[in-house]
Amino acid sequence: MLVSKDSVKMIAQNKKARHEYFVLESFEAGIELTGTEVKSIRQGALNLKESWCQIKSGELYINGMHISPYEQGNIFNRDPYRVRRLLMHKKEILRLYGKSKQEGLTVIPLSVYLKGSLVKLSVGLCKGKKLYDKRADMAAKTAKRDMDRSLKERGQ
Repeated sequence: MLVSKDSVKMIAQNKKARHEYFVLESFEAGIELTGTEVKSIRQGALNLKESWCQIKSGELYINGMHISPYEQGNIFNRDPYRVRRLLMHKKEILRLYGKSKQEGLTVIPLSVYLKGSLVKLSVGLCKGKKLYDKRADMAAKTAKRDMDRSLKERGQ
């Protein structure tokens, strides 16, 4: 089975991140994984809910990402919550580090997807939302849903 380099298959999304933060910029990063972790991700056994990124000594790491152990993996399975290194260009990492330290922004993982045969992670440079921002977003979403519902009823 051949997979084209352009095909993208979404594996997991961090919906909580979009609720809790304003995403100002997003970047694509590779993940340093073992073989059984890749097999487990292909099955969709991945959770980004409480994960976050950290820049240590010029390298970007992801913490709190849960990859369930692969069932046929026996001794080759690793700790599901281990810290994994993200693969990005040095200039991008330094840019993220500068913005996060200077402007008080955070680096949050947004989604994991397969791009061709590679596992990629979308990382966002985010600013925290206040409670009133979350309420405004929810009100706008509800208003849009109500408008769509009434337009659908009128059309039929």
